[in-house]
Amino acid sequence: MQYQGWADEGFGAVADAFARNFTDFPELGAAVTVYAGGRKVADLWGGVADEETGRPWKQDTVVPAFSCAKGIVSLCAHLLAQEGRLDLDAPVSRYWPEFAQHGKEAVTCRMALGHRAGIPALDPVLGFDEIAAWTPVIRAIEEQKPLWEPGTSYEYHGHVFGFLVGEVVRRITGLTPGAYFRRAVGDRLGLRAWLGLPEEETAGCARLVEAAGRPAMPGPEHLLTRIVTMNGALVFPGLDVPHGWNDPALLRMELPGAGATASAGGLAGVYAAAATGIEGRERLLTRDTVTDAVREVSAGAGWLGFDAGARWGSGFLLGSPAFRPMLGERSFGNDGAGGQFAFGDDEFGVGFAYLANRMIGHGDARADRLVAAVRTCLDG
Repeated sequence: MQYQGWADEGFGAVADAFARNFTDFPELGAAVTVYAGGRKVADLWGGVADEETGRPWKQDTVVPAFSCAKGIVSLCAHLLAQEGRLDLDAPVSRYWPEFAQHGKEAVTCRMALGHRAGIPALDPVLGFDEIAAWTPVIRAIEEQKPLWEPGTSYEYHGHVFGFLVGEVVRRITGLTPGAYFRRAVGDRLGLRAWLGLPEEETAGCARLVEAAGRPAMPGPEHLLTRIVTMNGALVFPGLDVPHGWNDPALLRMELPGAGATASAGGLAGVYAAAATGIEGRERLLTRDTVTDAVREVSAGAGWLGFDAGARWGSGFLLGSPAFRPMLGERSFGNDGAGGQFAFGDDEFGVGFAYLANRMIGHGDARADRLVAAVRTCLDG
């Protein structure tokens, strides 16, 4: 495979692994970026961004990154906590009084970040336009009764995570999390990562395609399906139907739980900026803040009884050999449907992101292979 980009001396193993992905998997278009010590040490891209037109993947190509959005929202929350504007162990209702209804009075911000609030899905069936309007979702969260006593168990909160934590961010800052992120981080550092893609960026976005054999979702009444589709309003894994994940209207919507769109360089830059700082700037998150963020909050079998081996800190996915191998105990990140993955680590001084448009599977081996290559380079 003819890829473009570069890798510094000592990081050639990342380039080798990237090339092998195109040989060993049904890769279409992809990119990987690695920062080490605040400096970009590998920036690689290749393949096709749009299978229909043959448009090539470029260095700045963006692609839906799905639940990598949760890492961006969590970064916003930790920035506010670091500034003393948000107490993660305070009730959500301190910042959002209307939330304290129907058994949610004791839900803390950390419970929300750890998927322990008891509201992984909402009872109302909201329309696409209602979800895009933000406020109807917030009202539905206020009226929702928890499925379990908050704090006693956990289950992946899908889209609700982003709106719940995001509304806390909005109550404190006056900005939705996507707007706050751009003001506090993205615009200041020139990073190509968004919650709600600007209209002028949609034409250059990579088009997603499904790999053959991807497992189907359960039926529409299954809780897992309700979690990831917001009761069917957002089609998943459908891509090209109305309101599928290639629909510009969906890409422009602020879906803070699963609607990130980014380039690999932009998303890796977010985590490098958080963990080490980039471009000579101070790191966004202090060592103490990262220590708090990576303390395990949830792990093991969730409320649905699944045990995929995932471990969660306060909003961030933590490293797990059985689910998402990273670099060490201070690695923090998030992944997205179809194989997307990004993380940072302040002990190893790394920011990493791998993005692709061929959706093979959640947690497939492409990114894991690249992370293993990064580890080899750091050990060498």
